[in-house]
Amino acid sequence: MTGAHAAGPKPGPEKPSGATAPERPRRPMAWRVGTPVVALLSGALFVVSAADSRGTDLRPGRYTDLAGLVRAESDDYDDVRQRLHDLQDQVDGLTDDVRSLPVSRARGRIAQLKDPAGLEPRNGPGVSITLSDAPDDNLDEAVAHDLKADRLVVHQQDIQAVVNALWVGGASAVTIAGQRVISTTGIKCEGNAVQLQGVPYPQPYVIQAVGDPAALTAAIDSDPLVTGYRADADNPYIEIGWDMEAEDDVVAPAYDGLLDLRYAQPLTRNN
Repeated sequence: MTGAHAAGPKPGPEKPSGATAPERPRRPMAWRVGTPVVALLSGALFVVSAADSRGTDLRPGRYTDLAGLVRAESDDYDDVRQRLHDLQDQVDGLTDDVRSLPVSRARGRIAQLKDPAGLEPRNGPGVSITLSDAPDDNLDEAVAHDLKADRLVVHQQDIQAVVNALWVGGASAVTIAGQRVISTTGIKCEGNAVQLQGVPYPQPYVIQAVGDPAALTAAIDSDPLVTGYRADADNPYIEIGWDMEAEDDVVAPAYDGLLDLRYAQPLTRNN
């Protein structure tokens, strides 16, 4: 057709001269650098945690059962002690194969010292003493009467006082919680338990001694520290646990733990 033009798109509004397309905002430099650094550090922490945990939980649940924790620690100690016995048997077997006059003399001397050192079992008449914490209900009464709360629990010095009094009374063997007490035995408070030779034991604490019951009882009755403890046992606002009985046969097993003697050494200052 003449005089007609093909329709086409209408031209849009013309851009002002010198105008440019808007640019996307750029992230700050700290963000662009910090993101990969944080990711790298996180990965490193995961690797370190996995290596340290060795497949175990790095945040185990808290122990709420103290008695169960003490039993678990005691079981671990029993396992280690059994290993010690096995190694000691091997040492004894190797020693028996040695034929030497000095060695024979040393063995004879050791045999003489084993009993007084507590390395031989003992049994016979004696006494049994049980110490235990006061009832929980007595705490409010004790505080109301201006009594210190620590008087309601058994401390290491209470156990030590009883043991020392039994030695004074002529005891030939003493046990605490069934464990033989020797010259290197350490008694130490550890939280709500008492450690005996590094092993925790919960209360009540049973102390037994082999010896003349009358002499042992007299020594207990005359000891001032034990008398103070027994006064708290008779105090109705405290009532800390105390029980003593004469026994026809007390069994004190031989000590079978470590015999290493550790002691403190004074520090010296270099002049």
